[in-house]
Amino acid sequence: MTGLTPSMSFPLHGPASPACEAPNVQPTFVAADAEACRLAAAVGRGDEGAFRELYDRYHARLFRLAVVLAQGNEPLASEVVQSVFVIAAGKLGKVESEAHLWNWLARVARQQLARTRRQQQNTAVVGVAELPECAADGELDSVLEQNLDAALLALAADERQLIEWFYFDGLSHKEIAAQLAATPKAVSSRLERARARLRIAITRIRSRET
Repeated sequence: MTGLTPSMSFPLHGPASPACEAPNVQPTFVAADAEACRLAAAVGRGDEGAFRELYDRYHARLFRLAVVLAQGNEPLASEVVQSVFVIAAGKLGKVESEAHLWNWLARVARQQLARTRRQQQNTAVVGVAELPECAADGELDSVLEQNLDAALLALAADERQLIEWFYFDGLSHKEIAAQLAATPKAVSSRLERARARLRIAITRIRSRET
């Protein structure tokens, strides 16, 4: 599976309005919120190190969300996540908290999924200019992540381990093969079967909610 790497280059931008300039910061402004604010502002200024940090911190969680949104279609989920980080490199700026940052990323993922599907249907797409300044879908995101957890639990333990190793831990077929004392080809076949069952499990769980 090919994907965006943390070392990707992205366009540098001109001076951006400093984020998080809040002179009256409340004592409840926790460290995680301050860190998210710093990180988003640095990415907005074109700081490549901050972009790699953003990627490392949110890639796995975004992919988990995208897998559910795409109903188990991993190639589509991967494409969506790549798009999110490309857009974040050019559009991310001021945020107010860690939850605000995550909600922004998650909303962009939803819009990019809708855009990809509309492109496939040759209809109008969502433009980058329409991306939100803020989103409030944290509760929905939590439900979707719970959907994925439930779908994973519906798999056999060995299939669940394969999915987690490959998609969430980033291990290659060769590395997984070494863990299992198997061949990369055998791992590929087993992973394909696990993916198929995961797609079925996600579809069943989502269908019960509608």
